[in-house]
Amino acid sequence: MSTTELAWFNSSYSGSSGDNCAEVAVRADAILVRDSKDARKKPLAVSRDAWLAFTSLASDSRV
Repeated sequence: MSTTELAWFNSSYSGSSGDNCAEVAVRADAILVRDSKDARKKPLAVSRDAWLAFTSLASDSRV
């Protein structure tokens, strides 16, 4: 599956123009992360476990 066939999402905290944020897409084997300013660049692929650990830490209000 190419990156153009994926459904990319960005944070609700991103600006209304959507050009200054990270975008995320979910694949069966990985979570993909890319810069919205240059979607042509190869995205970073991380495992689902790594993404879960990252988002859990990022949302932890004690950090």
